[in-house]
Amino acid sequence: MKKDFYEILGISKNADAAEIKKAYRKSALKYHPDKNPGDKEAEENFKLAAEAYEVLSDPSKKAKYDQYGHQAFDGSGGFGGGHGGMNMDDIFSQFGDIFGGGFGGFGGGGGGPRRAKGSNLRIKVKLTLEEIANGVEKKVKVKRKVQAKGVTYKTCSTCNGQGQVMRVTNTILGRMQSASTCPTCGGSGQILDKRPSEADAQGMILEDETVSIKIPAGVVDGMQLKVSNKGNDAPGNSVPGDLIVAIEELEHEFLKREGENIHFDLYISFPEAVLGVSKDIEAINGKVRIKLEEGIQSGKILRLKGKGIPSINGYGSGDLLVHVNVWTPKTLNKEQKQFFENALNDEHFVPSPEKSEKSFFEKVKDMFS
Repeated sequence: MKKDFYEILGISKNADAAEIKKAYRKSALKYHPDKNPGDKEAEENFKLAAEAYEVLSDPSKKAKYDQYGHQAFDGSGGFGGGHGGMNMDDIFSQFGDIFGGGFGGFGGGGGGPRRAKGSNLRIKVKLTLEEIANGVEKKVKVKRKVQAKGVTYKTCSTCNGQGQVMRVTNTILGRMQSASTCPTCGGSGQILDKRPSEADAQGMILEDETVSIKIPAGVVDGMQLKVSNKGNDAPGNSVPGDLIVAIEELEHEFLKREGENIHFDLYISFPEAVLGVSKDIEAINGKVRIKLEEGIQSGKILRLKGKGIPSINGYGSGDLLVHVNVWTPKTLNKEQKQFFENALNDEHFVPSPEKSEKSFFEKVKDMFS
């Protein structure tokens, strides 16, 4: 089981942005590879801290993590900010400013060349309710920028392959040193040397690639998953960007989703309500037969345990809520009308709700409790 992000950084769930950043900097400096050369455990802790900070420092990611836990980002192990898809170059590329001037890029001595990262690609994947309930593997075709065959690069003379240039400024507090992305190479540390005729100005070509995406059961509309290293390449000795997958839930013809619960409206005739009947109703994975008791009332809600959407955290499944609606005929023939006219004064037809019968508002309250 993956360790809790708050525990990794040693903070409470109520920590604000400044506290989160301070805790990450403290942990990152403690386990920084320049201070712990060759220490695999320290390197793992360094990655874990970066993973925790990547999520908790982003308000939208933090909200999803607080609600769904780790599986909000890596339900099947292939997505999210997990350090399984984050290497040292990713960390220094994204969070290098956290360390200040005391450390450089990963690669020895604090001054090694830093690798640029390509831009991310974003796609939207539409899922049916059945696919969301069961999990699914989708194959999608994406157009990625990749380095052309035969392209070569040489070390950038402006930054000497570092990807950054240092500037010293005189201030009232003394000489201040700052680093910024190299304007010549854009941070890659390399510039184009030989370019094939089909490549663009950066030595890139567009290439179609089919990417397999494993989507865990229980995802929600609007959730974003990440497939590492399936975005665009960058020039030179770079790291590919990521493929960001946004989930779009398709509306079901009969079923309505509410969190992990599913709602179904069942319409029955007046005779069926009086006499009781067995009915086949729609469920996520096919039909389910239920038995309605004699004299069932319109508005009654039947709860079928575990027939809803699985929890993305693996904590069981929601329920299928069947809303019973007694259909009142709009037209009657002469004999049918006479029957109901005779029934107007029949005590069997006089409303007589039992004390145990819940009102409509009580039923609604129970649904959300």
